[in-house]
Amino acid sequence: MKVGPHTHNLKMQRQKSILSFLQKPSPGSQAGTVAGKVNGQGASQFPSKQNNDGGGSSLEVTGTDTPPEKVPRRVLPTTFSENADCGGSSSLFSSIMHKFVKVDDKVNGSHRKRASDNSSNVEELPKVELNEQPTEKAHVLNIERDDDLSPETPAAKPAVSRFGEKKDSSLLDSNKRVKLLAESVSRNKNNGNGEDMASKFEWLDPSCIKDAKGRRPTDPLYDKKTLYIPPDVLKKMSASQKQYWSVKCQYMDVVLFFKVGKFYELYEIDAEIGHKELDWKMTLSGVGKCRQVGISESGIDDAVQKLVARGYKVGRMEQLETSEQAKARGATSVIQRKLVQVITPSTAVDGNIGPDAVHLLAIKEGNYGVDNGSTVYGFAFVDCAALKFWVGSIGDDATCSALGALLMQVSPKEVIYESRGLSREAHKALKKYSFTGSTAVQLSPALSVTDFLDASEVKNMIQSNGYFKGSPNSYLNALDGVRHQDVALCALGGLVSHLSRLMLDDILRNGDIVPYQVYRGCLKIDGQTLVNLEIFSNNADGGSSGTLYKYLNNCVTSSGRRLLRSWICHPLKDVDSINNRLNVVEELMSHSEIMLLIAQYLRKLPDLERLLGRVKASIQSSASLVLPMIGKKILKQRVKAFGTLVKGLRIGMDLLSLLQKDADMLHLLSKVFKFPMLSGTDGLDEFLTQFEAAIDSDFPDYQNHDLTDTDAETLSILIELFSEKATQWYDVIYALNCIDVLRSFAVTASLSSGAMARPIVLPPSKTTTLNKEAGGPILKLKGLWHPFALGEHGVLPVPNNIFLGEDVNDCHPHALLLTGPNMGGKSTLLRATCLAVILAQLGSYVPCETCVLSLVDIIFTRLGATDRIMTGESTFLVECTETASVLQNATQDSLVILDELGRGTSTFDGYAIAYAVFRHLVENVHCRLLFATHYHPLTKEFASHPHVLLQHMACSFNLKSESCSRGEQELVFLYRLTDGACPESYGLQVAIMAGIPENVVEAASKAGQVLKRSVGESFKSSEQRSEFSTLHEEWLKTLVNISQLGNRNFDDADAYDTLFCLWHELKNSYRACN
Repeated sequence: MKVGPHTHNLKMQRQKSILSFLQKPSPGSQAGTVAGKVNGQGASQFPSKQNNDGGGSSLEVTGTDTPPEKVPRRVLPTTFSENADCGGSSSLFSSIMHKFVKVDDKVNGSHRKRASDNSSNVEELPKVELNEQPTEKAHVLNIERDDDLSPETPAAKPAVSRFGEKKDSSLLDSNKRVKLLAESVSRNKNNGNGEDMASKFEWLDPSCIKDAKGRRPTDPLYDKKTLYIPPDVLKKMSASQKQYWSVKCQYMDVVLFFKVGKFYELYEIDAEIGHKELDWKMTLSGVGKCRQVGISESGIDDAVQKLVARGYKVGRMEQLETSEQAKARGATSVIQRKLVQVITPSTAVDGNIGPDAVHLLAIKEGNYGVDNGSTVYGFAFVDCAALKFWVGSIGDDATCSALGALLMQVSPKEVIYESRGLSREAHKALKKYSFTGSTAVQLSPALSVTDFLDASEVKNMIQSNGYFKGSPNSYLNALDGVRHQDVALCALGGLVSHLSRLMLDDILRNGDIVPYQVYRGCLKIDGQTLVNLEIFSNNADGGSSGTLYKYLNNCVTSSGRRLLRSWICHPLKDVDSINNRLNVVEELMSHSEIMLLIAQYLRKLPDLERLLGRVKASIQSSASLVLPMIGKKILKQRVKAFGTLVKGLRIGMDLLSLLQKDADMLHLLSKVFKFPMLSGTDGLDEFLTQFEAAIDSDFPDYQNHDLTDTDAETLSILIELFSEKATQWYDVIYALNCIDVLRSFAVTASLSSGAMARPIVLPPSKTTTLNKEAGGPILKLKGLWHPFALGEHGVLPVPNNIFLGEDVNDCHPHALLLTGPNMGGKSTLLRATCLAVILAQLGSYVPCETCVLSLVDIIFTRLGATDRIMTGESTFLVECTETASVLQNATQDSLVILDELGRGTSTFDGYAIAYAVFRHLVENVHCRLLFATHYHPLTKEFASHPHVLLQHMACSFNLKSESCSRGEQELVFLYRLTDGACPESYGLQVAIMAGIPENVVEAASKAGQVLKRSVGESFKSSEQRSEFSTLHEEWLKTLVNISQLGNRNFDDADAYDTLFCLWHELKNSYRACN
């Protein structure tokens, strides 16, 4: 716009008047106040827009302008001299050298000083007296330039930058500068009176806030994701304010960034979060004193990542057009904006999300005609980074053990569930397994009506929106393998609705969906067992240190680590499959040069699985590329991802080609996974070569490509062609992951400091234990040691032998009744036995000298004494709940570990329960059983039982001095498994070691002697119980009942077992007599 000489002189006079006012001597407090505000005490960076009513004045301040999308303006005039004279006073611009604080966690405005009054290019503002300061909705002259399109921001902010920027005078007319100064002085006066940062919007006040349906937070149906805004308030809002609040009122659970020119801003409640989490300075500005914080577009990605890492959901409202495009639609048009994405901790695909899979899980509970009071859970979960969906269902009992297994296997970042649709037991399970790891799971209740639709409605939603079109399998095909399809489909609907709300339609359209089975033909390990055995997280701090996953994790690639976790969750239950893995591990261990070669190639690989997911998600998603300013950034990211994927696949295929040349290795690997077809006319090698050539031609510097106008179309065509063989690419990635995990097994075995043995795995038993010729379940472990528990002074734990079950040559008890002192190593031995079985059925070497076992179908554990205060469960209730699951589900092929059952209640009740449970498992279930107890009378009761083996953890006493008594002797733990029962648990000696005062221990010793005498009398000569116990009495009663039966052709397994036990007793008695 051309400015005439007269107009220019007038502006110069006005500018000088204002600058002379600013430079007048004034009291320190006044000067400090004005300077503080000009230096960025929170004013906005954009000029306010007012409606021109013809007379050049307006009584209403309606918003803040968005700056035109033009060449960046100069902060200082080109002819400005830093040392310009200022009439005897130092120049107010003398210290500025374009200093901007680097945007990191904090956004602090760079303090800028005012221009010198004699700077030739600085226009002057008219003089304003302090008594003319405007109040809120002040009578301020407000003239809007015809050529300045200035859509308002939601905060309706004034025109001083939050960073203290001095606007180029060419962007401000004189009347706006009057308003700028007046509002700045007014705000400083208010701040001087101690005005706080409280919100001025009544409908945001906690005492008045309502959801979109007008419900208060006390209402059970209150939806905290929505907000009610009074219609009259909405009508008075400016156009851009309506843009913001129309979206924010539907996303109250999301921190919403609003794009204003070159900045992203947060308002009101979100501003509080930005202030608290990122230490951004909060400001008051505009009509109603809207609270705001913000950041320049250069720092938005870092800010979003930090908020997401702290558990927040973060959305971005982007500008869909430039100011010039908006001008073309009309002088009063507002720049169009739209919520384009919402990033959450469970859906993040970029940034530092780590190597572990990030899962979002949806759960739906239902009965659906299930018998015996069981419950069915439908579930669906997604890994957005890998672009994979899973759907399935599980049947569960009151213990929620299967639901626990699902939660431990998936390890979700967030769980979506019906707010009023889950039972009390399921809520307990969610809370219990949400705190097992190092980070808590985010639990997100959802409304049943809007988020969890009926199965038919879910089908219509998926088909009408074209979801899962990019999956090689239809979502209906994925449901074919699901037993309870309706409840699974409802859970899938809940997940789809959630992702659609987060603007993740690209993931929904292109995602691959497959069925998921919690116990898919594998060794079953429920959630509590995974916790007890510390498979993925330890019980000390929830970290991975001292876990089976950490022990086995020598993988090189991130996707290999994720596959390892999946394998650990699902150990094999097929002898051939186990041996196929063991064959590869053994071959790698015998050829260390192959292991080294594999590692060299794998270290060069990027995360191919996630890269392929990102590339597939970009198919037919060009809408984001047309967004001003961020479209080019997104395109550059896609170019980099596609180029990295192509180059990475070449490295992986080169490794597969090398292994393919080794006939023996190829033969072994082909039995573990489907080896992809690399060569030939339909091979992937030639196909990939074409894309490498295209990358080298069109995007030679794909890591930092300089974009051209045709790049978007070129990349789109390449990705669509590349994705035609997506299934084959997934086969290549899976093959590389398997090689990585098997190499990890080999490295673990090779680098072990103790003995490692290849397990001999036998098929599961098909007959009862009475048929000796066929053999029953067996477990032989010689020289067993705990793989990641260190003994004293950092040496290996003491190795021990476990021999349970029977073979064709001899009969051995299948139950071990284990006693020993506290801290003697009983729990360590029990855990080591379970870990050995899991390792064997994973196809890994086992930490022992020899290992022979028949396949185990389920592992049950009941370890330690813990309560669950968070779920309202006492110690004894936890014991009984876990034991009930064992009794209801254990089979002959199961491995059951029970540690100190019954100690959570009174002595006699606990003993009675321990006795009954142990006897039931021994005589009715016939499983492999390790039962550790401090109830020593049990050893008397079962001393002569043919199915029970008595052993204990050995200990000894060292004399502190030659004259010391037994009570003063030092207890030494040997950690060695020894035959026979332990005389006692030596609790008093352990109490002394723990530091309990001697007088207390001495009193306890005297009380113990009295109790032993009284209990001994009650047990009727307990030392002779092993010769004739209550078991013998019941056996004789059963024999008498059998003899009284008129029909001798009976089929009673219990009766046969009783006869066998009596035969065993008679045989032992005959041998003793001779």
